[in-house]
Order: sequence, then structure tokens, then C-alpha cells
Amino acid sequence: MAKSLRSRWKRKCRAVKRERYAVKELARLKKMLGIKEEEKVTESEVMESDQVIFLDAGEINKKKKNKKVIEEDPEDVEMSSDEEKIEVDGENGKKRIFSSKTLKDQNGQYPVWLHKRKIAKINKVNKKNLKKKSKKRRR
Repeated sequence: MAKSLRSRWKRKCRAVKRERYAVKELARLKKMLGIKEEEKVTESEVMESDQVIFLDAGEINKKKKNKKVIEEDPEDVEMSSDEEKIEVDGENGKKRIFSSKTLKDQNGQYPVWLHKRKIAKINKVNKKNLKKKSKKRRR
């Protein structure tokens, strides 16, 4: 599909826009990182000379394995298993304990940030599991 003259023209215009915006984006990235034009040139800049490199997750993992440097941030939270309880500082300094499986706190309430569709989905799955368990018990 998409081989009409109009679509070809649109693709060409988008390619021109991409080139134009790439320059602006690179300048913005350099400004955010605090890189000045006079400063030392790093290896990545020498290799690509004013081009931004986008890496996928596989390439990043390969680089990490090659370096074998694992830096852990003390503020990072490890992922919990299904049966663990998660403690969260709530409003007014109160601590709330959430179950990572049901996502309910000690009072049976869901967190404020949890969307209603997600709550409905969790309830639906829980009801299915209860029906399966009750059928197994009957046999």
C-alpha cells in the first residue's frame, strides 16, 4: 500500500523534518548534559560525530556484561515476590502495608494511583481462581 505520489511526497517531507529536528534535539541533549563544544571529546562523540545513538535493550545488556560493573543505588527498591508485603509511607506520616499480590492495604483499600480497570481485572482473575478451587474441592 502507501505508494501513491502523495504518500511518497509525505514520506520525503517527514525525512527532511527528521533531519532538521535531529540537529535541534542533539543541541538540546548537549545542553541538558552540560556538554560544551570546547570541552574534551569523548569516545562516543568521536565515533558518531554529532549523532545520537539509539540502543536497544539487548545491546545495553551486552555492554553491561562486558564491563561487569554493577552499581547499586541504595534508594532502589527490589522487586518483591507475590506473597511479600510492601510498606509505603502514606499521607500524614502513616505507614500503609500493601500486599503485592492483591494490591490491597491492611484495611482492604486499593491505592489511589491504581486505575479502576486494573482493579476490575484483578477482581475478575481472583473470582476465576476461586471458582477453579471450589470445583477442585467438590471432586
